[in-house]
Parts: sequence; structure tokens; C-alpha cells
Amino acid sequence: MTSPVDQAGRLCYAEDEQSRNVRVPLPRRQGMAAGTNRKDGIHMAEKTSFGVSRDGVPVEQYTLRQGALSCDILTCGAALRALRVPDREGRTVDVALGFDSIGDYQTQNKFMGAVVGRFANRIGGARFTLNGRDYSLAANNNTVNHLHGGLRGFDKQIWTVGDAGENRLVLKLSSPDGQEGYPGALDASVTYELTEEGLSVRYLASCDQDTLCNLTNHTYFNLAGHDSGPVTDQIIQLFASFYTPADALSIPTGEVLSVEGTPMDLRVPTPIGRRIDEDFPQLAFAGGYDHNWAIDGQAGFLRPAALAWSEATGIQMEVLTTQPGVQFYTGNHLEGCIPGKGGAPYGNRWGFCLETQRFPDGPHYGHFPSCVLKAGALYSEETVFRFSVRGQGL
Repeated sequence: MTSPVDQAGRLCYAEDEQSRNVRVPLPRRQGMAAGTNRKDGIHMAEKTSFGVSRDGVPVEQYTLRQGALSCDILTCGAALRALRVPDREGRTVDVALGFDSIGDYQTQNKFMGAVVGRFANRIGGARFTLNGRDYSLAANNNTVNHLHGGLRGFDKQIWTVGDAGENRLVLKLSSPDGQEGYPGALDASVTYELTEEGLSVRYLASCDQDTLCNLTNHTYFNLAGHDSGPVTDQIIQLFASFYTPADALSIPTGEVLSVEGTPMDLRVPTPIGRRIDEDFPQLAFAGGYDHNWAIDGQAGFLRPAALAWSEATGIQMEVLTTQPGVQFYTGNHLEGCIPGKGGAPYGNRWGFCLETQRFPDGPHYGHFPSCVLKAGALYSEETVFRFSVRGQGL
């Protein structure tokens, strides 16, 4: 097997065509849903109040619709609160975990459905060096490391609306120079767009100084329904031949290892729970899967990252991304979470995340994909969650 690390120690990718499963298209929705707004003959997203933040800022929820799909997005954290897709019987299933009030979102610490940044995932030692200057960040993870942008990361801020159509929402955020310790004034936007087949999430950012930038979405998925219980019997496939092992605090060691012969080998469809509790150090450290995989193929182009499927509903989700990595997290620490939508008692492994990303602790490893955003340059990444239904059995 060829390593993705070249002789100079840089991480590289070769083109790799992935086989595709036969998908059954989702049914089309007839007519227009009640409550959809119109403006000058154009269908607009349905906007409702979601309360007021602790700082006294109104929080809004936007409902997007396209075909048989619909989703709810909050201006708080640009969070995906609900994602409704039809199952094999045509029944609507909400496959995204979420909460019923702004108070719950601001109390919880699970980054539920939110866009996280300025740097998603962890930075070891809560510090980094850029252009010869040292920067200190909040040690908000195990009192040692930096996680998901810090104490007031992008997930905890109220985004502004740039554009809102029936199936498309643009949210914007300005992060001032020095916020959470990061250099430069950074302007970011995220565009959620529903198509007939799924949800596209596009990220743009620019900064007036060299800085770090790594944006992702932290939705917990449960393809049997957000309130249906553990996801361990659902199927996962990762299009990734290598992963980055981590220490007991989930900081990468710097190695890029083959998945061959380990429980990290998810290249064929596998029940999430099949090997999750094996006596394997990486799984023991994290209490299950919570690791970064190096996605096969060339970063910068949309290509398959993951596939998930629930036999109970027949709902299949394909994930495509331009990013070099994906963090597959199996909700190992959801126990004690605030009750979810409709009082759902979210517990450990009730949802899984597929966080497309630059590699965690990237600032400390020159052979990892660069997470530096140069002054005046454009950060541009896209992840697509594509849905279909299939019959029973693999």
C-alpha cells in the first residue's frame, strides 16, 4: 500500500476512483409547504424566532425546503438544528440531533450541529507559532489543549444573514483581530443549500493577516431518527486508507498510519459497533471512534469521504468533500447531555459526526495539510451530504 506521505515528508494524495452504490432517488415534494414566504415572486426561507441569547441578541431559525427535504438552521452558531429526509416508506425522519430552545444551545457543551472555528478540532498545548511569533489560545480541552476555536468560538456566536432563499441560506460572521488569541480580522461565511438529493455546506473566509483557518460542521447524525437510540447498528464506510493516531488526550502523534489490519479499517461497509470496543489503544483512548482519517483522492476536489446507512429506515447518506480529512466521532461522551428535541434522552453513541477538516493539531506538523490562511487569500471548502433510500440488507 502506498503511503500518502512523500519522500520529503509532505502529505499528498493520488486520484482514486471510488465505486458507487446504486441509489434510489428521493421522491419529489409536490406543491409548496405552508408558511413559505414570498418576496417579489421569489420563494423565501421560512423565518421564525428562536428566542433571545444571553447577550440579548435575537436568535432566528430559518427553514429551507427542496423537494422531499427540509432543514432548520439557527443564527446561533450557524447550527443545523434539524434535517428531515424520507425513509424507504416515504415517512419523514429527522436525522440530526438538536435542542428545542436557545437556552439549551447556550448551556450544552457538545457543539451540537454548529459551525466550529476559527480552528476546528484540537491544537496541542493551546499554542502555535506563525511567522516566528508565538500565540496562546484558551486551554478549553482537558485544561491543556485548545478545542474548536476556544471559549467563544464560532459555535457560540450569533451569525448574520447575508441571503435567504427557499432552499439556500448564507450566514456571515466577522471575527476581530485577537479574538480567542488568533491573529487577524477574519470574515467568514457559510452557505447551506438544499438540492433534490441533499445538503451542500460551503465555507468561505478571508483575513487581513496570516492566520489559521479550519471550519467544519459538528452535526450529530442518526439515520434511524434523532430520538431512536444508539447508532451502533448503523453502517459506516470511510474512503480512507490512512489515519492519524492520537495520544490519550486526542492530540495527533504526527504519524500517518495505514488502517490495514486494525479496527480503523472502515473501507468496506461496517456496523459502527462491530469493533468499537475492541482492545485497541486508539479506541481505548477515545472511548470509541474519535479520530481523523486522511481521505483518499486529491484534496481540493469533491470526492467521496464517507457513506452511512440505517437498515431500520433505509436512509443512506453519502458525504463528499474538498477537505483532506474527516473526523469520525461516535458520540462517545453524549451521556449527561441536555435532553434533545421533544425530550429525547440523548446518550452515548446516539449520534455520529463526520467533521470534514484540515488535520487536528496541524500547526505543529509541517507534513500535515496546511491550515494557514494567508492575508488576502480565500479559504474555500465544500461538503455535501447526499441522501437516498435503499432496501434491507447490505
